[in-house]
Amino acid sequence: MRILTVHAHFDDFEFTAGGTFEMWRRLGLEDFRARVLVCTDGAAGHQFRTRAETAEVRLAEQLESARVGGYEFELLRVSGGGSVPEGFILDRAFLAALWRSIREFEPDYLFCPPIPQDPLMGVHTDHLSVAEAVRRLGYLINVPHAFSDIYPTDERHSESLRTPVILSGYDGYMVGANSHDLAVDVEEAVDCIAQMSFCHRSQLCEWLPWVGRHTMKAPADLDEWRGILKERMRRQRLDLEASGERGLEFFTVTAWGAVPTLDQLLADFPSLSKESSRLEALGKKLARWGVL
Repeated sequence: MRILTVHAHFDDFEFTAGGTFEMWRRLGLEDFRARVLVCTDGAAGHQFRTRAETAEVRLAEQLESARVGGYEFELLRVSGGGSVPEGFILDRAFLAALWRSIREFEPDYLFCPPIPQDPLMGVHTDHLSVAEAVRRLGYLINVPHAFSDIYPTDERHSESLRTPVILSGYDGYMVGANSHDLAVDVEEAVDCIAQMSFCHRSQLCEWLPWVGRHTMKAPADLDEWRGILKERMRRQRLDLEASGERGLEFFTVTAWGAVPTLDQLLADFPSLSKESSRLEALGKKLARWGVL
């Protein structure tokens, strides 16, 4: 079992799928691998650090989170080894680099940001670009020469790669426009989520309270941050009309990659909350897609 999240920024993973990865890890599956792929260099988004300092700090924070969470980490590099800045343009070089990273890891499940259906909803430009990139690449993952002009291959000998099931997560920039099929109960992993996310103190304690987009104060310590995190989870439940008091993470199944069966999802996903998932509607959707 291999699972991959593709995100725009350092700290996006912890707020969307960190608990699900932890619950999966606790199953003790043989040959289980979990990887977080961040697509931008982290240099922007700080009020008193230089771009170079910010990039260095953010990378160190993500590596510490990876140590705490026991997952693999990769920073996306385009051909030639360069990193991608925030506010990037979705071009062929970016698509090729992302295509290559996905193919090299060959995940069973791939998680990414959602694409909003309502044009009046707020978005983060980098989240939107990453989501659009994953959607555009879904079919090309098993097209071995799609970018062979950038990453040369032996065009006379190709191996078939499995195409992952691709799911989108919850995006706090799209409050009011999020939806979901699956709700994963991560209550038992809340402490781990708090510890992983608190590694990003340049974000939580410095940048996010300053930028004024997140209605949060700077946490004084891990205990205070845990309380803020639980409140964020409560607001997400309200946004998606999910009942109960337990911590949940939410995902929507797409047809961008492989189309799973409902039985497959029920067997593979850890600690699904059947009460808060929308399984009947999901089953009908998957059956409809499975005809294609």
